[in-house]
Amino acid sequence: MTSTTALVPMTAAEYKTYVSVAIPAFAKEKVAAGQWSEAESLNLASQSFYGLLPQGLGTPDHHLFTICDGSARRIGVLWIAIQKRADKRVAYVYEIYIDPAHRRLGHATGALLALVDKASDLRFSGIALHVFGHNAGAQALYGKLGFVATDITMFKSLDLQ
Repeated sequence: MTSTTALVPMTAAEYKTYVSVAIPAFAKEKVAAGQWSEAESLNLASQSFYGLLPQGLGTPDHHLFTICDGSARRIGVLWIAIQKRADKRVAYVYEIYIDPAHRRLGHATGALLALVDKASDLRFSGIALHVFGHNAGAQALYGKLGFVATDITMFKSLDLQ
Protein backbone atom coordinates (compact mmCIF):
# COMPACT_ATOMS: atom_id res chain seq x y z
CA MET A 1 0.00 0.00 0.00
CA THR A 2 2.85 2.39 0.57
CA SER A 3 3.25 3.19 -3.14
CA THR A 4 -0.31 4.51 -3.43
CA THR A 5 -0.33 6.75 -0.36
CA ALA A 6 -0.88 10.40 -1.35
CA LEU A 7 -0.57 13.74 0.43
CA VAL A 8 -3.43 16.11 -0.46
CA PRO A 9 -3.67 19.69 0.89
CA MET A 10 -6.11 19.74 3.81
CA THR A 11 -9.48 21.47 3.32
CA ALA A 12 -11.03 23.91 5.79
CA ALA A 13 -13.62 21.30 6.83
CA GLU A 14 -10.90 18.68 7.39
CA TYR A 15 -8.90 21.21 9.40
CA LYS A 16 -11.85 21.87 11.71
CA THR A 17 -12.23 18.14 12.37
CA TYR A 18 -8.47 17.75 12.79
CA VAL A 19 -8.29 20.47 15.46
CA SER A 20 -11.07 18.83 17.47
CA VAL A 21 -9.11 15.56 17.59
CA ALA A 22 -5.49 16.80 17.61
CA ILE A 23 -5.61 19.01 20.69
CA PRO A 24 -6.97 16.34 23.09
CA ALA A 25 -4.63 13.73 21.56
CA PHE A 26 -1.59 15.99 22.07
CA ALA A 27 -2.69 16.71 25.65
CA LYS A 28 -2.94 12.97 26.32
CA GLU A 29 0.56 12.35 24.90
CA LYS A 30 2.10 15.09 27.06
CA VAL A 31 0.43 13.59 30.16
CA ALA A 32 1.67 10.10 29.20
CA ALA A 33 5.18 11.53 28.77
CA GLY A 34 4.99 13.01 32.28
CA GLN A 35 5.41 16.56 31.04
CA TRP A 36 1.97 17.96 31.93
CA SER A 37 -0.64 17.21 34.54
CA GLU A 38 -4.01 16.02 33.30
CA ALA A 39 -5.68 19.10 34.82
CA GLU A 40 -3.61 21.55 32.78
CA SER A 41 -3.11 19.47 29.64
CA LEU A 42 -6.04 20.60 27.47
CA ASN A 43 -5.34 24.27 28.11
CA LEU A 44 -1.62 23.88 27.41
CA ALA A 45 -2.27 21.79 24.29
CA SER A 46 -4.64 24.47 22.95
CA GLN A 47 -2.11 27.21 23.64
CA SER A 48 0.63 25.24 21.92
CA PHE A 49 -1.50 24.32 18.90
CA TYR A 50 -2.88 27.81 18.27
CA GLY A 51 0.53 29.34 19.01
CA LEU A 52 2.00 27.29 16.17
CA LEU A 53 -0.97 27.78 13.81
CA PRO A 54 -2.34 31.26 14.66
CA GLN A 55 -3.78 31.61 11.15
CA GLY A 56 -4.93 28.00 10.86
CA LEU A 57 -4.38 26.61 7.37
CA GLY A 58 -3.10 30.03 6.28
CA THR A 59 -0.20 30.11 8.74
CA PRO A 60 2.96 30.85 6.74
CA ASP A 61 5.49 28.03 6.34
CA HIS A 62 3.06 25.41 7.70
CA HIS A 63 1.49 22.78 5.46
CA LEU A 64 -1.25 20.39 6.50
CA PHE A 65 -2.06 17.40 4.33
CA THR A 66 -4.72 14.76 4.35
CA ILE A 67 -3.15 11.34 3.85
CA CYS A 68 -5.15 9.33 1.31
CA ASP A 69 -4.88 5.69 0.33
CA GLY A 70 -5.00 4.31 -3.21
CA SER A 71 -8.79 4.68 -3.26
CA ALA A 72 -8.48 8.40 -2.38
CA ARG A 73 -9.99 7.59 1.02
CA ARG A 74 -8.93 9.90 3.87
CA ILE A 75 -6.88 7.85 6.32
CA GLY A 76 -4.80 10.37 8.26
CA VAL A 77 -3.02 13.69 8.61
CA LEU A 78 0.50 15.00 8.03
CA TRP A 79 1.49 18.46 9.32
CA ILE A 80 4.87 19.94 8.42
CA ALA A 81 6.54 23.30 8.83
CA ILE A 82 9.46 24.76 6.94
CA GLN A 83 12.30 25.46 9.36
CA LYS A 84 15.94 26.49 9.14
CA ARG A 85 18.58 24.28 10.74
CA ALA A 86 22.26 25.04 10.34
CA ASP A 87 21.35 27.54 7.58
CA LYS A 88 19.50 24.90 5.59
CA ARG A 89 15.77 24.47 4.98
CA VAL A 90 14.19 21.36 6.45
CA ALA A 91 10.66 20.00 6.66
CA TYR A 92 9.74 19.58 10.33
CA VAL A 93 7.01 17.02 10.95
CA TYR A 94 4.70 18.25 13.67
CA GLU A 95 2.32 15.35 13.26
CA ILE A 96 1.77 12.20 11.33
CA TYR A 97 -1.47 10.48 12.27
CA ILE A 98 -3.08 7.43 10.73
CA ASP A 99 -6.67 6.63 11.67
CA PRO A 100 -6.77 3.53 13.91
CA ALA A 101 -8.69 1.41 11.37
CA HIS A 102 -5.91 1.96 8.81
CA ARG A 103 -2.83 1.40 10.99
CA ARG A 104 -0.28 -1.35 10.41
CA LEU A 105 -0.98 -1.33 6.66
CA GLY A 106 2.04 0.72 5.56
CA HIS A 107 0.31 4.10 5.30
CA ALA A 108 2.64 5.95 7.69
CA THR A 109 5.59 4.62 5.71
CA GLY A 110 3.88 5.66 2.48
CA ALA A 111 3.14 9.14 3.80
CA LEU A 112 6.73 9.63 4.94
CA LEU A 113 8.07 8.38 1.61
CA ALA A 114 5.71 10.80 -0.18
CA LEU A 115 7.07 13.54 2.09
CA VAL A 116 10.64 12.58 1.16
CA ASP A 117 9.70 13.02 -2.50
CA LYS A 118 8.05 16.41 -1.82
CA ALA A 119 10.97 17.59 0.32
CA SER A 120 13.48 16.54 -2.34
CA ASP A 121 11.50 18.33 -5.06
CA LEU A 122 11.46 21.48 -2.90
CA ARG A 123 15.22 21.17 -2.31
CA PHE A 124 14.98 20.69 1.47
CA SER A 125 18.13 19.35 3.05
CA GLY A 126 16.25 16.99 5.35
CA ILE A 127 13.23 16.07 7.40
CA ALA A 128 13.13 16.44 11.18
CA LEU A 129 10.59 15.26 13.73
CA HIS A 130 10.02 14.60 17.42
CA VAL A 131 8.94 11.26 18.83
CA PHE A 132 7.81 10.62 22.38
CA GLY A 133 10.05 8.25 24.31
CA HIS A 134 7.12 5.95 25.12
CA ASN A 135 6.23 5.48 21.42
CA ALA A 136 8.48 2.54 20.53
CA GLY A 137 6.48 1.71 17.40
CA ALA A 138 7.03 5.15 15.91
CA GLN A 139 10.71 5.05 16.83
CA ALA A 140 11.08 1.74 15.01
CA LEU A 141 9.29 3.08 11.93
CA TYR A 142 11.43 6.23 11.79
CA GLY A 143 14.62 4.22 12.27
CA LYS A 144 13.62 1.87 9.45
CA LEU A 145 13.21 4.92 7.19
CA GLY A 146 16.66 6.30 8.02
CA PHE A 147 15.87 8.84 10.74
CA VAL A 148 18.51 9.07 13.48
CA ALA A 149 18.33 10.56 16.97
CA THR A 150 19.88 14.02 17.11
CA ASP A 151 18.95 14.98 20.68
CA ILE A 152 17.68 12.82 23.52
CA THR A 153 16.08 14.09 26.72
CA MET A 154 15.97 11.59 29.57
CA PHE A 155 14.21 11.58 32.94
CA LYS A 156 14.34 9.55 36.14
CA SER A 157 11.38 9.77 38.49
CA LEU A 158 12.21 9.95 42.18
CA ASP A 159 8.60 9.46 43.31
CA LEU A 160 9.04 11.83 46.23
CA GLN A 161 5.85 12.61 48.09
